[in-house]
Amino acid sequence: MKKIINDPANVVVESLRGLAAAHPDLVRVQTEPDVVVRADAPVQGKVAVISGGGSGHEPMHAGYVGQGMLSAAVPGAVFTSPTPDAVQAAINETNGGAGALLIVKNYTGDVLNFETAAELAGADGIDVRSVVVDDDVAVQDSTHTAGRRGVGGTVLAEKIVGAAAERGADLDTCERLARKVVSQVRSMGMALTAPTVPHVGEPSFELGPQEMEIGIGIHGEPGRERVALTDADGIVQRLLDPILSDLPFESGDRVLLFTNSMGGTPLLELYLAHGIAERKLADRGIQVQRRLVGPYITSLEMQGISLTLLKLDDELTELWDAPVRTPALCW
Repeated sequence: MKKIINDPANVVVESLRGLAAAHPDLVRVQTEPDVVVRADAPVQGKVAVISGGGSGHEPMHAGYVGQGMLSAAVPGAVFTSPTPDAVQAAINETNGGAGALLIVKNYTGDVLNFETAAELAGADGIDVRSVVVDDDVAVQDSTHTAGRRGVGGTVLAEKIVGAAAERGADLDTCERLARKVVSQVRSMGMALTAPTVPHVGEPSFELGPQEMEIGIGIHGEPGRERVALTDADGIVQRLLDPILSDLPFESGDRVLLFTNSMGGTPLLELYLAHGIAERKLADRGIQVQRRLVGPYITSLEMQGISLTLLKLDDELTELWDAPVRTPALCW
């Protein structure tokens, strides 16, 4: 294992300290428990939008804390859910009197721990709602979740709901928007290599030199099938087909296409894949109106990509376009 780290046990804390040093105008970081909050939190009268999960997926979630997106992020250990007390601390640190919305990826530990924190905060008189993201069409069940996993759609939900909260939307509106995004977004990923968790020291699974894994999870879970390596056209087709048939997406739909690097894929290959996906969608009469390309939800250094499609309407498009200022997204 070759990594730019010190003690594997301190990777997350040292990384969070670096984030705080790099972006003191946007975020502040507390440890024990680990929480990242926007620098001006709490904002009075504003719904707090909070997410989190295991580390190793950077920039998600801590990189999305700031104006127009998350009020706070709760990072767990690498590929490990954060504890309820950390989630509760995030709620308390960002409570501006308008309640909190928790955006939770559908992994068993995340769901249980965020629910526990919501109950504890509710007992303190804070109105807390939770919305679970389950956009991964690759599998129905995995070792980490009951039902579909939450993956790339989480980033889009955080941006859209965060924009609404920044404009002063109430908790009911923020919850409705989050559920709307979840109902209209689908994702699927693939891998050429597996990630190596620092405290484990070896890859999560093994792939031969001419093999690829289709339908992988973001924690290094094996995918739907292991197949022979093919070219970029074939890879994109294998990802798009199950996404398009699941919602389903149809000719005339307007969409946001999110082409994501799993951490180790160079932009040269990522843009190549994105271009192929745009052409294939155009051939089906699906209009790509908004785009996001880059390493926005990763699995450490895994080589691979994921594609996410969100069906757009005027409301979602306007909120996607709204200003955002975070360490990882800014326009």
